[in-house]
Amino acid sequence: METPGVTRFTMIARDGAVLAAYRLLPGGPTMGIVQIAHGMSEHFLRYSHLTARLNQAGFAVFANDHRGHGASASAHGLGEFGARGFRAVVDDMAVLTALAKEEVPDKPFVLLGHSMGSFAAQLYLLDHSQELSALVLSGTAALDLLLAGLLAGGGPVTLELLNASFEPARTTFDWLSRDEAQVDAYMADSLCGFTLSDDAMGSLFQLGAGARADPRLARVRHDLPIYVISGERDPVVGPDQAFARALIDSYRQAGLNNIEHRVYPGGRHEMFNETCRDEVESELIAWLERALI
Repeated sequence: METPGVTRFTMIARDGAVLAAYRLLPGGPTMGIVQIAHGMSEHFLRYSHLTARLNQAGFAVFANDHRGHGASASAHGLGEFGARGFRAVVDDMAVLTALAKEEVPDKPFVLLGHSMGSFAAQLYLLDHSQELSALVLSGTAALDLLLAGLLAGGGPVTLELLNASFEPARTTFDWLSRDEAQVDAYMADSLCGFTLSDDAMGSLFQLGAGARADPRLARVRHDLPIYVISGERDPVVGPDQAFARALIDSYRQAGLNNIEHRVYPGGRHEMFNETCRDEVESELIAWLERALI
């Protein structure tokens, strides 16, 4: 799972939390920086294939394990964000941005958020759009609509709810990918598949659900290139992409019109771990090269 050349370092958050962060610098000319914000109940080292592809294309890659996740879990415990909840997760991303730009100055900067990381990126955008040269959202949605859909069943919100459209299924995580090896690796990883605490989950939905209606969206730079990546069968993006399209519509209504939405037929939630991931990554890199010209 390790990517050759990735260096782990310690990042001190604004509240003093000690978090694990990572960097991979190109061996040749640097085209830009990509900061990766990973999803819920996983960690950055699952992105080794994407990290290597970006690096080969000339991008420096930076990431941190979100608090409550991966090697950062020791700060508050697995599945716990701490006293400031999901707001602290977003603030941690801004701290890493400053570190990355200091280390690799004067280069285009891209934030890539997947799933929970994309919900954090939606909030990051509200205050930090001037830091960005481009934004990539994978497995994303209007979180208010996703929450309403999950609550419709009347029970607690868990990851298992997202597997409903794939039942009868081989595993409870078939919704992640058609690649059985990737699903099995996820399930075998002790740092994956856990459930956030009630406080952490509540903070995520409470803060994230208002992102697309936040008045600060009107102040986001209108020319920002945004690339949305969706799997056709991803339950997070909603039936017929309804939750993803609602987010995009909200952005367009706010004046953000430089948006491309790429939907992959048959794809599930983790397009960077899907059977067609080489195509997904190649098209992402091609889009980045166009967007950063």
